[in-house]
Amino acid sequence: MTQAFLKLDGVRLEYAGLDGSGFLAVSDVTLDIHQGEFITVVGPSGCGKSSLLLMIGGLIHPTAGTITLDGELIRSPGPNRAIVFQEAGLLPWRSVLANVELGLELQRVPKAERRAVAQQLIQRVGLEGFEQYRPYQLSGGMRQRVGIARALALDPAVLLMDEPFGALDAQTRQVMAADLLEVWERDRKTILFVTHDIDEAVYLADRVVVMSASPGRVLEVLNIDLPRPRTMEMRGLDTFASYRLRIWNLLESEVRKTLGRELAGARR
Repeated sequence: MTQAFLKLDGVRLEYAGLDGSGFLAVSDVTLDIHQGEFITVVGPSGCGKSSLLLMIGGLIHPTAGTITLDGELIRSPGPNRAIVFQEAGLLPWRSVLANVELGLELQRVPKAERRAVAQQLIQRVGLEGFEQYRPYQLSGGMRQRVGIARALALDPAVLLMDEPFGALDAQTRQVMAADLLEVWERDRKTILFVTHDIDEAVYLADRVVVMSASPGRVLEVLNIDLPRPRTMEMRGLDTFASYRLRIWNLLESEVRKTLGRELAGARR
């Protein structure tokens, strides 16, 4: 295997409490990700999955350890990384086209050039004909497509996705996952995708990173040996079911730990 493109080495994250105490969110995460890989991350609520993405995005800094991208230490946000959150965060007064252009506009890309890029990406995510619509006129899935197009417009080396389909209904979620894979097959961006949905994690990924209850650490990294391009029918395969069961067996005790802590906290 070639040298890691994105490398997390002994990453630890501790949040300072208001009373002077600390909360350890992420503990000693080491992970090598190769260029063009589609990595999904699953784990119990509060295990630090989102914190990992924010550290890779340069929005927060690890307490210990290092994160490097193509050999360069990540110290701050940069155009080589883009984040898509659960809420698309579109500007309501801007059209679909103007929202997709936003990052390029902030980078002072000439209008004709950024419009051409935005138009191409709108077509790629299946929203041709909706260029002049405002966000309030779109469904939740359509708004997320705009958010993905906006992130891709910057041509990032790494796309960080934090439960981008979490607020969608089950049917829309499956369609969005299939469409995302089509986009990824064309561009082969390096993607880290956080999800609570085990089926989604298996369906999308080259490898699934399974994390423990807080403080988050890597329990296991599973290679998903399913052919590409992926199809909906693969969700019914015995191999798919065995991956799902393996991940759940790793997660069940961790989820119970999280629930136990929440119940204990509620009784105080």
